[in-house]
Amino acid sequence: MTVVCILILVYLIKGKEIDALLEKIKGVDWHAKASQLFVKIKPYALKCGRLAARPLLQFYYVLQDEHTTLTERAMIYAVIIYTVSPVNILPKAVYGFLGILDEGTAVMFVYNKVKEKITPDINMKVNNTLNEWFGAEYEIVED
Repeated sequence: MTVVCILILVYLIKGKEIDALLEKIKGVDWHAKASQLFVKIKPYALKCGRLAARPLLQFYYVLQDEHTTLTERAMIYAVIIYTVSPVNILPKAVYGFLGILDEGTAVMFVYNKVKEKITPDINMKVNNTLNEWFGAEYEIVED
């Protein structure tokens, strides 16, 4: 399933047809997959920081939304897995900056495809999760 989703993402980036690949992931329990992703996002977030975690959490909450299409779910799942996985097409250790660029390109591609689904409610959930993991970003001081 992971390989199929990553192929869907690559095919979409390249402008290729994905219908045959989508057939292979129909019927997937996306809520269960999202729960598995959440467990992987937290260690990545704690290692990479609040800023790097934000788009992944936005994707995570969009993935769970009932209005998200199968194609969007596959892209989101693929980009989260690709970002948090130590295995990359262009490893950072070998390719340096280019190893970061491939992940960034994938994140930006998916973000541009699903950004209209990132609602204020989703951003509130993201902020609450980030505050839970990292502490409140801003303290409210009362006089």
